[in-house]
Amino acid sequence: MQNEIAALFSSHRRALEEVERKLVESIAAAVDLVAHALENGRKLLIMGNGGSAADAQHFAAEIVGRFMLERRALPAIALSTDTSILTAVGNDYGFDMVFRRQVEALAQTGDVVIGISTSGSSANVHKALLLAGELGCKTVGLLGRDGGTIAGITDINLTVPVQDTPRVQEAHVTIIHIICELVEKRLFGKDSKK
Repeated sequence: MQNEIAALFSSHRRALEEVERKLVESIAAAVDLVAHALENGRKLLIMGNGGSAADAQHFAAEIVGRFMLERRALPAIALSTDTSILTAVGNDYGFDMVFRRQVEALAQTGDVVIGISTSGSSANVHKALLLAGELGCKTVGLLGRDGGTIAGITDINLTVPVQDTPRVQEAHVTIIHIICELVEKRLFGKDSKK
């Protein structure tokens, strides 16, 4: 078992090395996009299914609460948290519409809509991101594998280029933490005027 554990750690490190090799520039662009939106009174809408729903909640919590710095609250909503909305929309319109309907209700021009999908092809995330773009929002895909169908429709595409879902999710959490830390420093660091 110890060898298996060591192999899993090695797999985790390789995934993060791939992210570092391929996504640093795109992560920086996402930091700029999110910081600019929040600085200008816009909000984040974040969505995903399963483990990615938990990551959406985690992301929103770090933005609304705080990450490392004591500062004012910032607006972010995880679209996977309201069971009444999810079940009503799912029942009346179908599961593919559970995020799209919330984007229709909540998104405003200049907001940032972030879709998290380890496969890159979650239909409900895809539909919501398409509408977000039509509404004048900026879109970010936090994806896995080859980026799937979502990679081609987002303003910023953060695809973790590995096949294993657990490694993709682990990398997503790291990317989320990097974005939160750098956005917070940008907006509330020592040199900030906020």
